Amino acid sequence: MEFKEKKKRKIFINITSLIDVMFLLLIFFMVTSTFIEKPGMDLELPDAETAVLKEVKDLVLTIDRKERVFINGEPVDINNVPSAFYAQYKKNPQIALIIEADKRVDYGLVVSIMDIAKKTGIKKLILATKEKSK
Repeated sequence: MEFKEKKKRKIFINITSLIDVMFLLLIFFMVTSTFIEKPGMDLELPDAETAVLKEVKDLVLTIDRKERVFINGEPVDINNVPSAFYAQYKKNPQIALIIEADKRVDYGLVVSIMDIAKKTGIKKLILATKEKSK
């Protein structure tokens, strides 16, 4: 008696749907990602080990090493800072002030800016730093 030899089936995993899902995920992450590009001045922020990156949606005051003051990238005279703060505070009473000051700027100038912010009603103050390089 002669037995017929059964043909062995090759195991095949269809990964077409897996590839489709991967491409959809890739497209999703590419579309929903935000890239923060900060054009601006050449600042050297002080280092801090506890620095955290934050997306900027608030009021940003920048002081460069020549002690020029900028609010959201626009140059402002130091005497006009209180009125600019008050105008922003009127629009949004919950606004936060992010102070980006070069590390060579006089500490007294930064404190006076913080004092002006408190007087105009801005309660949230954030001092910008950069992550300490290891």
